[in-house]
Amino acid sequence: MREINVALIGEGFMGRTHSNAWSQVTKFFKPSVLPVMHTSCGRRQGHPKIFSNHWGWTHASTNWEHTVRLPEIDLVDIVTPNFMHAPVAMAAIEAGKNVSCEKPIAGTLAEARAMVEAAEQARVQTFVWYNYRRCPAVALAHKLVKDSALGTIRHVRAFYLQDWADESIPLVWRFQKEGAGSGAHGDLNAHIIDMTRFVTGEEITEISGAVAETFIKQRKKMTGTAAGGIAAGVHAGESTGPVTVDDTLLFLARFSGGAVASFEAARQATGNQNRNGFELNGTKGSLKFDFERMNELQYYDATRPRAVQGWTTIMCTHGGDHPYAEHWWPDAHTLGYEHGFINQAYDILQVLGGHEPTVPLPDFHDAYQTQRVLEAALVSAAEHRPVALSEVR
Repeated sequence: MREINVALIGEGFMGRTHSNAWSQVTKFFKPSVLPVMHTSCGRRQGHPKIFSNHWGWTHASTNWEHTVRLPEIDLVDIVTPNFMHAPVAMAAIEAGKNVSCEKPIAGTLAEARAMVEAAEQARVQTFVWYNYRRCPAVALAHKLVKDSALGTIRHVRAFYLQDWADESIPLVWRFQKEGAGSGAHGDLNAHIIDMTRFVTGEEITEISGAVAETFIKQRKKMTGTAAGGIAAGVHAGESTGPVTVDDTLLFLARFSGGAVASFEAARQATGNQNRNGFELNGTKGSLKFDFERMNELQYYDATRPRAVQGWTTIMCTHGGDHPYAEHWWPDAHTLGYEHGFINQAYDILQVLGGHEPTVPLPDFHDAYQTQRVLEAALVSAAEHRPVALSEVR
């Protein structure tokens, strides 16, 4: 069976997550090509070797420019902070490599556009890690909508709420525009924009009523480096610096099929650790998904007699009926966060082997459409006006 050599650029939280996915995928799936964990690349001297040894990478490097150009590398997997996505991707594409990249694909819309154009010109395959598409419940929602179970969708509500970013967290890169591009908006709204586009099969056509706020405007500068979580292992010094991104951003939207929508992202929504999901209301039924109960999908079938209508909780763990479930455990032996990444690693390998993914994979062009929505919401918040997506190219 053909093998592909993978190079991981970046470590930290996503580096651990992707490393686990590449190491586990062939233990549960039978992809059409096999991944070889060739090289991991990080910025800290000495640390890449520690990281590579722990996670099973054969080689370690601190030179990403050299790594992405190695002739033996087939796929470059980018898990750096957002501002590094474009430089690494562009170099990898120039070297003729296939590229997978964390979301959002770039810190700015212009960079994202350049990445799309470069990939199309080079005719390399690209993938973006919108991992929540790979939850069996979300993939089932996509199938139900595609099969017209909801009829015409009239209302979409999407949310991504966390509470980790309180005053105790120092000034990590996620709070700085030059590193992240935007705050909760790019980090969290990006996921729920992609999920609703994916599940509905429709595009967002207009943004209005956007409001952004930064509640904590100064944070203590961090000392040391993060140890692998969102902000795990960082320590605060005495001096402070400005927060240059949003803590929360909410907006209203219209979809191409006529539905109206609301989106809300916040990092200081107390009591919500990682609550992201959606509610879709249609003429024939409705769906609800909440990642804090990721194995469940709520379904309301309005075509049943009124006397027996009601919300049904679907446990999306039955092999053969629910996407990906057949590769995992018996019914109701539930999946966790890491399984979405393993499911995506499988689908990437299937596509590289010339086969169809279980459900559609976002490439750079697809992810660019989500980036356009992110940009339109920023414009709407800054200029206090509706923004048609046709304005944002």
